[in-house]
Amino acid sequence: MNDTIAAISTPLGEAGIGIVRLSGPQAEAIARGLFRPRRPVKVWRSQRLYLGHIFDSQGSVIDEVLLSIMRAPHSYTREDVVEINCHSGYLILKRILAEALARGARLAKPGEFTLRAFLSGRLDLTQAEAVLEVIRARTEAGLRVAAGHLQGGLGRRLREVRQGLLDLLARVEAALDFPEEAQELEPVQISKAFVQPVHFLTQLCDTYREGRLLQEGLRVVIAGRPNVGKSSLLNRLLATERAIVTEIPGTTRDVIEEGLAIQGIPVLLTDTAGLRRRAGDRVEELGMAKTRERLEAADIVLYLVEGSRPLDEEDRRTLAELAGRAGLAVINKIDLPQVLAEQELQPYTTFPIVRICALTGQGLEDLQQAVVDLALAGGVCHEGEVITQARHHQHLAAGLNYLLKAQELLSPAPPWEIVAEELRAAIRELGEITGEEVGDDILERIFAQFCIGK
Repeated sequence: MNDTIAAISTPLGEAGIGIVRLSGPQAEAIARGLFRPRRPVKVWRSQRLYLGHIFDSQGSVIDEVLLSIMRAPHSYTREDVVEINCHSGYLILKRILAEALARGARLAKPGEFTLRAFLSGRLDLTQAEAVLEVIRARTEAGLRVAAGHLQGGLGRRLREVRQGLLDLLARVEAALDFPEEAQELEPVQISKAFVQPVHFLTQLCDTYREGRLLQEGLRVVIAGRPNVGKSSLLNRLLATERAIVTEIPGTTRDVIEEGLAIQGIPVLLTDTAGLRRRAGDRVEELGMAKTRERLEAADIVLYLVEGSRPLDEEDRRTLAELAGRAGLAVINKIDLPQVLAEQELQPYTTFPIVRICALTGQGLEDLQQAVVDLALAGGVCHEGEVITQARHHQHLAAGLNYLLKAQELLSPAPPWEIVAEELRAAIRELGEITGEEVGDDILERIFAQFCIGK
């Protein structure tokens, strides 16, 4: 924390603006050693932009820039922070950074600016992790949840619950340490104090399935025999001609993947080579092998069959292989005279059945709703806090388990020492989420996911 760190904080490439950021006790002195303002400055003020030039050690101009100084504690890290806004070109940014490093700064580690914001108390750990969630958000729904975490709502609620448990623990420990002075504990009253935190943590844990999908997305694989309309369905869902569509069976030889959002859920949609018993050539054989790989990794399978043709042996065999998986049986080409009835399909699959026409888009909304229902058991809810990270869910589940154990011990003559120990463990788990009880190894693992400069 005594070092002054520097890094490029914008993606490398040609753009209008690039930023080199410094933070630490020498940030202002280093930056002012590089910078000459366009007009003389008598008093350098915080939170102001100054126009001027950055010079190298030989006195040559590197670029015309805007320099801002944000003095502690009114900055992102609560240290002195300087940002140099220059033209975004790899060589310009690299040279400015090199000059800052030559004057005593060191290169920041991944996420070190945000780590310093956490260590200084400006952010709790849920907010620090939310910075990465905001950067990585792929849908409006995911961004709303991440922005809520960044504002501190999740951490605030967890600290309130944790404080209530600390107060409860203090009562139990006082009765253990000073039985003659502390008010006698009533198991019934203590049990009532468990109701609200148990209810809150249970509800929060239950949001993880939805939150994981908002953060990580859903892998949906379109599969079926050749020429059943898989590529047409991909194009229709994407609203673009992404895949080549012909009447020739086996047109798609390789995997085609594209992202989209369905009711706020990010989806990685995969079109695959058609499955049949014998491949026409080596290329199609390799394509079918990739199809089976994608099917193994899929969260949801959309298995297409033609409504205008009876079910064949290949369909029956593949549907049997997919038994126990999450998926939909999609009857396509319903604009043609229908031969395949749902009753014929039902003995071979437990998948819900949806009827569509990929060519015209008929039934597409029903298909999208069925995907959401299958993923979330009915719609997406964005009310209240939503857990998006496996780390948070792990500690929440463990903390809830400790509370339930303590609650079970509240018999007419409970072992208060064990109740206190279970309470301490629950409090520790919640502290791991907000950062009040977190080890260096966990911090290193979290902030290593950040890019350098954030």
